[in-house]
Amino acid sequence: MMTDPGRFHDHAFIRACRGLPHDRVPVWFMRQAGRSLPEYRAIRGEGTILEAIADPDLSTEISLQPVRRYGVDAAILYSDIVVPAHAVGFGVTVTPGIGPEVEHPFRTAADLDRLRPLDPDADTPYVLDTVRQLVAELDVPLIGFAGGPFTVASYLIEGRPSRDYVHTKRLMFNDEALWHSLMDRLADMAIASLRSQIDAGASAIQLFDSWAGALSPPQYERYVLPHSQKVLSGVADTGVPKIHFGVTTGELLELIRDAGADVVGVDWRVPLDRARARLGDVSLQGNLDPTMVMAGVDAAIAGTRDVLARNAGHPGHVFNLGHGVMPASDPDVLAEVVRVVHAEGRVEVRP
Repeated sequence: MMTDPGRFHDHAFIRACRGLPHDRVPVWFMRQAGRSLPEYRAIRGEGTILEAIADPDLSTEISLQPVRRYGVDAAILYSDIVVPAHAVGFGVTVTPGIGPEVEHPFRTAADLDRLRPLDPDADTPYVLDTVRQLVAELDVPLIGFAGGPFTVASYLIEGRPSRDYVHTKRLMFNDEALWHSLMDRLADMAIASLRSQIDAGASAIQLFDSWAGALSPPQYERYVLPHSQKVLSGVADTGVPKIHFGVTTGELLELIRDAGADVVGVDWRVPLDRARARLGDVSLQGNLDPTMVMAGVDAAIAGTRDVLARNAGHPGHVFNLGHGVMPASDPDVLAEVVRVVHAEGRVEVRP
């Protein structure tokens, strides 16, 4: 199946993802940029994020808010990486102030039966309704997404966010066959979810492997890379740009590139010019330190200009923070970042 790129095939965001010439550096913000907005807090309500995601009208409005406020060049779907596991009944919830929690974490082969194949039309119709509503309203591309198999597995195994991933690595090292069975099942779920979002109209996708930086390069190559490759190759025929991002993955950037994405997300710990020297002529996304936004407008503008200077006019650059927007970020500072990127983020036409 090839998805028709439609009215966005010449959009700066899509062209930057493909490393093609365009008029200015595009910018968007990760991790639900709207959560720092007063208009987000006014409508979000008291329930969990999973309850909000299950309401297409609310999810659509939340997804639109950063686009309206900042004039960013792409919208990110309001959803969560654990939605597929939650939808098939694994027993995942998202606790405010904590994150994903699992009452009965994954421990044995018997737990594989709790991860049946995802049927997006039956299991996550609210996500697809949100995508369709957004596509009907947006004048910029919509980014769909899924969690990388390692990151989702770490939540299912640990039972809650972790600093050391002891349970995850214990399973990985002690029962490699079960580990790969779990990862294979999660990869299939990610493919099903991503393809359904693309079929509903998403113009690009991002694979968030947020916690892959907990692994060494040999560990990543043996236990994770084949499954990331499976996910990205599983949507390659759709023709939409594929972004791959993780945090503290500076030692893994070459492997993340090799997983098959069109765009490699770079966190703030690796200067953009050094990342490009290591990765070659691949498109990059990033990478302003999110705390520079918290430091105020002068620091944020200085950091933004430094990222743009390090990109040096390369057409394959999508400006973003090096991770998600912090909830206490000043919306006016983020708006100024967008203004500077659009005003000063020039792209060189290269032969």
